[in-house]
Amino acid sequence: MRTEVETEGMGKASGPQYVVNVEGLDHHWPRPTITVAEIRELGGFAANDPVIEVDLKDNSERTLGEDEVVEIKPGMGFGKKIRFKRG
Repeated sequence: MRTEVETEGMGKASGPQYVVNVEGLDHHWPRPTITVAEIRELGGFAANDPVIEVDLKDNSERTLGEDEVVEIKPGMGFGKKIRFKRG
């Protein structure tokens, strides 16, 4: 299913809808990937704050590397359930 998404500051985009959860808040995202710098920007983190990926299935955590790119599955509740928080 394809939907049209309007995200603040990004205009309209056609395609699947991606949702990124940063510290408990859902953010609509226009692409299937997101960088650590983009996660920091969405969460309002300081440039030197570590970014932690939390797997919501087993509550495991891992700190993301500065140059990592994370793949996002479209929609909510599909694929790997993760969220991000400041370290």
